Amino acid sequence: MNDSGIYVRQEGRGNSLSDYMPLFSLTVVSACAGFAIASGSGEITMTTFMHGFMGVFLVIFALLKIFNLKGFRRGFTMYDLLARKVSNYALVYPFIELGLGLAYLAFIQPNITYWVTILVFTFGTLGVLSALRRGLDIDCPCMGSILSVPLSTVTLTEDLAMVVMAAMLLLN
Repeated sequence: MNDSGIYVRQEGRGNSLSDYMPLFSLTVVSACAGFAIASGSGEITMTTFMHGFMGVFLVIFALLKIFNLKGFRRGFTMYDLLARKVSNYALVYPFIELGLGLAYLAFIQPNITYWVTILVFTFGTLGVLSALRRGLDIDCPCMGSILSVPLSTVTLTEDLAMVVMAAMLLLN
């Protein structure tokens, strides 16, 4: 943190692949679970895989946030545009993510699920972009306060990937 109270990026932080191992591990586990769910449905398609992957991914990440809502709120309000204005949004966000994850797994109202995903993660992308432009150096609240992964272009990629996958499902 500098003299003005801003968390400025530390030299070398986030440059090593090992800094992102928790994120990569959870992504691989989610992809494997998505494949298993698609396989178990009897029809392995891109839609069944993506529903399984996105559902498991969102449920796991929501759970990491729910473990310590206050810790998540503290980090999320540092960069999320809406949470910076309405801090209680940070307390609701993990449950939005959980609801989306469960909706993907249950194939509940797919088109609504896709649109809400696009809206939530596009808005999140704008907050991450703003934080990166300011050089903010915090642990990414996407992993809750349990795991330490720096807020970075990897976080940006994660948010954009959710938007792209939801858009692909919507157009499919």
